[in-house]
Amino acid sequence: SALIASLYVALTFVSALLGLSSGAVQVRLSEALCVLAVFTPSAIPGLAIGCLLANLITGCVVWDVVFGAVATLIGAVGTYLLKKRPILALLPPILSNTVIIPFVLKYAYGLTEGIIYMFITIGIGEIISVGILGFILYKSLIPYKNRIFR
Repeated sequence: SALIASLYVALTFVSALLGLSSGAVQVRLSEALCVLAVFTPSAIPGLAIGCLLANLITGCVVWDVVFGAVATLIGAVGTYLLKKRPILALLPPILSNTVIIPFVLKYAYGLTEGIIYMFITIGIGEIISVGILGFILYKSLIPYKNRIFR
């Protein structure tokens, strides 16, 4: 869990350096790690704590720290529950972030973009980070799952 949390924080910093980790359009590389919940339940607290720490360290407002971590927690739990169906397991983090984060952006940060617009942009970012990058990570870890996740 601690290693996953650390990786989440580090990848969020990389995303921040690239200007991708906040705002109405987000592609957090760290969200690809949500797929790790398919392999181990230890990923669930690691992802939630990693998101919480990343949001704290990068200067997010308290509502973003709390609800960002909750969105990631919901997504990770859903991914774990769907672990026997790996392709479907990618959907919970995409959906939880797509539904929760636009409200955080609108009410905690006062973004003026429409909520529907933010559903679309956050959803696209999650599809890129979880659906595409997470799927690539999943496929690359399959041959090693018994050695890595014991």
